[in-house]
Formats: sequence, structure tokens, C-alpha cells
Amino acid sequence: MLKENISLSQLLTLLINFLLGSAIVVGVGGDAKKDAWIAIAIAVLIGLGVMLFYYFIISRMPGKNLFEIMEFCFKRPIAIMLSILYIIYFLYLACRVVRDFGELIASAILPSTPIEIISLTICMLMAYILYLGLEVLGRTSEIFTPYLFGFLFLLTILLFASGNVNLYELQPVLGDGFQPVFKALFPTLIVFPFGELIAFTLILPVVTNFKYCMRVSLLGVGIAGILLLFAMFLMIVTLGVDVLLRSNFPMLSSAREVSIGNFIERIDALVVFIMMLGILIKGSVFMFAALKGLEYTFRLPYRYFSLPVAMIVTVFSILISVNFGDHWQEGLELVPYYLHLPMQFGFPSLLLFVLILKLRKKKSKSSTKEMKF
Repeated sequence: MLKENISLSQLLTLLINFLLGSAIVVGVGGDAKKDAWIAIAIAVLIGLGVMLFYYFIISRMPGKNLFEIMEFCFKRPIAIMLSILYIIYFLYLACRVVRDFGELIASAILPSTPIEIISLTICMLMAYILYLGLEVLGRTSEIFTPYLFGFLFLLTILLFASGNVNLYELQPVLGDGFQPVFKALFPTLIVFPFGELIAFTLILPVVTNFKYCMRVSLLGVGIAGILLLFAMFLMIVTLGVDVLLRSNFPMLSSAREVSIGNFIERIDALVVFIMMLGILIKGSVFMFAALKGLEYTFRLPYRYFSLPVAMIVTVFSILISVNFGDHWQEGLELVPYYLHLPMQFGFPSLLLFVLILKLRKKKSKSSTKEMKF
């Protein structure tokens, strides 16, 4: 297989865009209402722990990805069965991300364009990038991330300049107690987006200067968490809680509040760029994780599968739900409990336990042999 490597700066930008991804499209922590920013702040701290957890698994066997560690722990036949489950899981998540993007564009930007065309276009782009390799995805993220920060900064200035920001919308702090914050936090905010970092167990092994990988990973999660927190702050003080909860795409609704002298307004393009970049990176990372699973299973370069997998994601992103309401309900009520928790934390915990036992056993055997000699 062709050996690929990405730099630490590319890993950093991939993490930032991945975590923003669909989270900034649909908004997160809405169940906490005015205190959504508190829920996100706590979730960021937990997210740092989640990133450490996945890094700890990978660091036990440097250079090996999730599927290869499965083979070390359970032997190849069982590892293949588990790999198939994770391939389906990653493809399902890619479908959900593409559907989020399709709904955004079809309902808010290009209402006359069929959602099928939108999904096909973004999937073909992801397939092309991944066919060229993970390094191209890393460079794409690295090049466009500065624009993300620039556009977010410009949006903030324009919102404050237009006079539509009301800081009193944040009060009262914890007016309904801590219960709404906990409801928003567990499990939704933990599994989405931070638990989805399990996809990076396929990327971390190919990062150059792996010894600095942990610091850069934590920095990326921290920066993305701060951006999510800041985005939620902007949405609350601009829209108010009532409008925020009713809006399908609150960040886009916030941008539409900008109006300076009846001249500078309708700056939707800035927010759409931020959302589009995040969706592209997040969908590509999930698709790459699934492709690496296929590469491990069939022992063929993952590039062979990029176009067929993109076609599968296109079709099932449409079939995955009847409408956006159904898609949203499924993502909030069913997926976190029955899919995310077992795949993101249940099995990885078991894998780590078995891995530690195997490594200790291997180490004791090697030390016994050295004593004999």
C-alpha cells in the first residue's frame, strides 16, 4: 500500500474543520436554551478527554490504525467482522453529513435545485479529493482554514456594527438550574461532535512527528471548541432563544440579521463558505475512515473504492430519512444512544482493555526469553 503522511499543521486544520462541520450548520446544545454556551464549554473539556482516549489507543501501537489494532487484539477473521461494522458506521455518518449539507443548500440557498444534485456534487468532490490521497485533503484544509477565521471575524464585526446584538439575551445564567445543561450535554454534545473523533484513529498513525501529535490534537480540539462556543454565543445574542430553537440553520439566520445602512446585508455567502468547508472536510474524513476499512478488508488500495463509495453515500444520504424533521429527530433521539455510544466508547474501551493485556503478555514473554539467554 502507498504510504501517506500529513503534517502537524494539516492535522490541526483537519481537526478544527471536522469538529465545526455539521455542528455549526445545525447548532448544538439548543436543549440548554440560554445556557447552551455553558453546555458547550463543559463539552469541550470532555472532548479533550475523548481525544486523549483515542490518542492513548493509537499510541500503544505507533503506526497502526484502528483496524490493524483490532487484528492484533482479536486476530484477522474477527477483526474483519468488526471492521465491516465500523465501515457501515462511518458511511452512515458520511451520509448524515451530506444530508445536512443538502438540506442547507436546498432550503436556504438554492431552493429550485433538487437535493439529489447537491448531494451528488459534494460526494463527487469528496471522491476526487480522496482519490488523490489524504495529503490532498490535508492541503485543502490547510489552505482554506485562514478564510474560515477571517469570515467569522468579519461576521462578528458586522453583527455588532448592525446593532442587532443584545447581550441581555444571555440572562439569567442557569435560570432553570443545571438540569437543562446536563440534558444537552449527555449524551448529545459528547457524542456529537466530539465522540466522532474516533475517525481520527485512522489519520493519527500517518502524521509526521507523531511525538507532537497529542499536543496538536488537543490544540485542535480546543480551538474548535472555542469557535463552537463563540458561534453559539453569537446565535443567542443575535436571534434570542425562541428564534434560535425554531431555526433549522441558526448560524445562517444570524448572518441574515446583518443590515448596515440598508447597504451591507445578505452576507449569507460568508456563513455558507464556513459551513461548506466544514461539511467537505468532515464528510471526507468519514469517507476516508470507511475506505481504510475496505483497504484493510480486501487488501487493495483505498483509492479503488473512492468512486463507488461516493455513489453509495449519495444514494443513502437521500434515502436515510423522509424529510429534514425526520432526519433531525433520528439524529437526536436514536443515533446517540443506539449507535454513537457503543461505537465511540463501548467497543473502543473493550479494545483498549484487550490491547493492554496483550501488550503486557507480549512484554512478559520477551523479558522471560532475555533472562534465559
